[in-house]
Amino acid sequence: MKKYFVIGNPIDHSLSPKLHNYWFKENNVNAVYDKKKAEEKDLQSIISKIKEKKINGINVTVPFKKTVIPYLDELSVEAKRTESVNTIYLHKEKTVGHNTDIEGFERSIKDINFDIKDKRILILGAGGVVPSLIFALEKMKVSRITLSNRTKEKAEDLKKLFRDISMINWGQIEDFDMIINATSLGLSEEDKIDLDFSQIKKGKLFYDIIYNPPETNFLKKGKDLGNKTENGLKMFIYQAQASFEIWHGIRPKIDNDVIKLLYK
Repeated sequence: MKKYFVIGNPIDHSLSPKLHNYWFKENNVNAVYDKKKAEEKDLQSIISKIKEKKINGINVTVPFKKTVIPYLDELSVEAKRTESVNTIYLHKEKTVGHNTDIEGFERSIKDINFDIKDKRILILGAGGVVPSLIFALEKMKVSRITLSNRTKEKAEDLKKLFRDISMINWGQIEDFDMIINATSLGLSEEDKIDLDFSQIKKGKLFYDIIYNPPETNFLKKGKDLGNKTENGLKMFIYQAQASFEIWHGIRPKIDNDVIKLLYK
């Protein structure tokens, strides 16, 4: 039986095992998928298990999307450009890191009735998924991407990767067309992004990469201000579908049963 898991910290919120194990059953794949809370010191040992063929594939979530890179043999073009990895597999005896978050985010936006071209985007946060969001947004030809992070140094590191982005201080909110929460604030229902969004006019899009819980306080605030809201569930499903295809050569079906499964 093949073995897969997702690593992160925290990891309890992850619905990856539920989704992948469902797809294994639906596609007659003899495999099991689990989740593993990890520390940075564990990464080398965990990834070595792929080379030893004790593990067949790994997904990576917060906060290890960048810190796993030194322990990998090769990176895909997307992973190299974004310095972000969420999918690891073995190819010709080498561990390869790939980034399916880009595809996941881009497809999730296309699913929403929201024309993103030439729009002004504010991203809150500068963590491991943010380079993927910027990469996808640039592909979709938005007019301006602005970054705001509590720790300015992290935002400045991203500015080196993507020179065309702008930066504003945390708490400085202007009128943007789309606001993305890419922080971990919201994983706990008590978490609040204590920012004043009153400058944002109605009819804009509040997007949270968090999908569990389904409605964070950030999304509630956006809705209360008369804006469209979207959580990260579709991004999560699409990136998972792309990972599944890399590992198994099968593109699993996404339908209402999948959505119901994840929000039981």
